[in-house]
Amino acid sequence: MAAYVIRRLLQMIPTLLGVLLLVFLLFKWVGGDPAEILGGLNASAAQIDAIREQLGLNKPWYVQLWIYLKSVVSFDWGRSWATNEAVSNIFATRLPATLTVMLPILILDTLIALPIAMWVAYRRGSVADRSLMVITTVALSISFLVYIIIGQYVFGFQLGWFPVQGWSDSLLTNLFVYVPLPLFLALAVGVAPQTRLYRTFFLDELGQDYVRTARAKGMTEKTVLFRHVLRNAMIPILTNIALLLPGVFVGSFLIEVFFSIPGLGREIILAVNRSDYPVIQAVAIYLPMLTMLINLAADILYKLTDPRVVLK
Repeated sequence: MAAYVIRRLLQMIPTLLGVLLLVFLLFKWVGGDPAEILGGLNASAAQIDAIREQLGLNKPWYVQLWIYLKSVVSFDWGRSWATNEAVSNIFATRLPATLTVMLPILILDTLIALPIAMWVAYRRGSVADRSLMVITTVALSISFLVYIIIGQYVFGFQLGWFPVQGWSDSLLTNLFVYVPLPLFLALAVGVAPQTRLYRTFFLDELGQDYVRTARAKGMTEKTVLFRHVLRNAMIPILTNIALLLPGVFVGSFLIEVFFSIPGLGREIILAVNRSDYPVIQAVAIYLPMLTMLINLAADILYKLTDPRVVLK
């Protein structure tokens, strides 16, 4: 196991270097001139040159690349061009709000979708199965923005059950006052695709020979489902969860914008709107790094879930 982890970590290095180079090239030659963007339409040539010198954009590209690589290694991205706030402080102060909202959504989404998917898969072709598939299809056909607008209007303005916007410094206040409405709306949308996907995984396992063999041996349906089917279906389920995890750390842009949650997702949108390159670059690098580490953790969980899995 240790040798596999070390080998995977070493394999990440060339991938990460490729991502670093690609991000640098995109920001250097594809995007517009940051000095002109920050200076605005009314800035003079002298002002633009001063901004370019202040940001180090007048240096040769290889010098900029070296500074860029040092910032990645040292985790020091400098300061935001728009607010002069340290990029590290932006991550440290915005990430907790994102996790406060997104982690409960991911956990409850999985815990709700799993038993429902197993139940309808076991009753494949029944009225309950067909009805649930119709409901999930309808839920998938409606934009999340529609859920937000209607949810805020009904539960916030009409019924007054939840505040439409707001945030505080108290974790408990956020969890029990400001998080419930976006959590409910996100689950109304997110459970549908996860249920359909997990149902497919369970149906695939229920059609395997080992299920018929277990039933022929006299095992109860509860034992077959939870000891065999669920365990074997956990491999693709863990893969799906691993794909969703990076989005948790970035946050849902719509949720954070429409509910005024000071999270990382809303900060990224603000950075894009004001061409705040240090913040955008930091996100563009750390997200691939996080994705690779999550994939490694998922591979390890495969082995822990099913001892038959061989890590090579």
